[in-house]
Amino acid sequence: MITVAIPNSPVFSPSPRVSSSVYCKSSPESLSLTHSPSISFSSPSFKCRYQKPLPPASGFVRDSSEGGPTQPTFCSSSPTLSKRKRPAKLAIPVASLSFSDRITPPLEAVEDGWEEVEVDGDGYSVYCKKGKRDAMEDRFKAVVEFNGQHNQAFFGVFDGHGGSKAAEFAAENLDKNILNEVEKMGETEIIEAIKQGYMNTDSQFLKQDHRGGSCCVTAIIRDSNLVVSNAGDCRAVLSSRGFATPLTSDHRPSRPDEKLRIESLGGYVDCNHGVPRVLGSLAVSRGIGDRSLKQWITAEPESEIFKIVPEFEFLIMASDGLWDKVSNQEAVDLARPFCVSNDKLERVLACKKLVELSASRGSIDDASVMIVDLGRFC
Repeated sequence: MITVAIPNSPVFSPSPRVSSSVYCKSSPESLSLTHSPSISFSSPSFKCRYQKPLPPASGFVRDSSEGGPTQPTFCSSSPTLSKRKRPAKLAIPVASLSFSDRITPPLEAVEDGWEEVEVDGDGYSVYCKKGKRDAMEDRFKAVVEFNGQHNQAFFGVFDGHGGSKAAEFAAENLDKNILNEVEKMGETEIIEAIKQGYMNTDSQFLKQDHRGGSCCVTAIIRDSNLVVSNAGDCRAVLSSRGFATPLTSDHRPSRPDEKLRIESLGGYVDCNHGVPRVLGSLAVSRGIGDRSLKQWITAEPESEIFKIVPEFEFLIMASDGLWDKVSNQEAVDLARPFCVSNDKLERVLACKKLVELSASRGSIDDASVMIVDLGRFC
């Protein structure tokens, strides 16, 4: 009996699988936006292995003239063999192996309305764009007239990792938790109130049945004071007469004080693919969430207060999808013509151009950029 391997049989045809990222960090006017998604998927590449044809058995030759599956044909040159009938032709359905076939996207991707978000608000603008991941993990929050006051505001950018749940939770709850603590402690204890607001948001999220975490950068404007806080590697940069000044310091395991803190708690920092990581896993050392690493990943922010003066022009707040490819001064230089000394201010266009610059330099990360006009709140 001759066994014929038929590569187009449903038994042999490979099933395309969708690959997904698992856990990496390479996650408005009391604003929560929903947008219609526009997601394009392409079929993943796969290889099909064909079984090598067996050599012809003695007395048989292969007939391949029909171009289909090779059939055994009796050779009459051997009179000692008994003649056999050709087996009936099998009708086998042919599975498509086209590389251009589309795969139905997963439901959660279809419902992701954050692939690209653009907002031009009162005194601020935001542009967010999804990178190469399956779903956008960045979020933001903008509350103008914070606590009912015209010259008070809250702004935040949240960069999720291991999913968007932590960033979503922080964007929804952090401003409220901070405000609650400010009301309890008073204006003079605003730094402590912000710290407690971050810590409360973290503990509330850890009670949820969700994975992942989020870096955060926030800015609160009250009584002509600017209070900037961060946990993780989201960053705030001030333009003062065109000079870029970082108002936050990234929390990464490579920072000597962060490395010392982690090691003093019994952890360690190890390089993975050339990037220092907490326990060889996470590339940031502070943030909200990260249940499995909570012993070493604190949600406690670092905060600074600045008196807003006329030299302060605008504030750029962004996820590391921008800062990994664009320097502080480059960001200010690109954005300033759209934000200062222009009859028609185009902050949102400045945000878009910053994201495009990062992508043109090879960034595949999600990127979110917010620009705040500080003069609006003086």
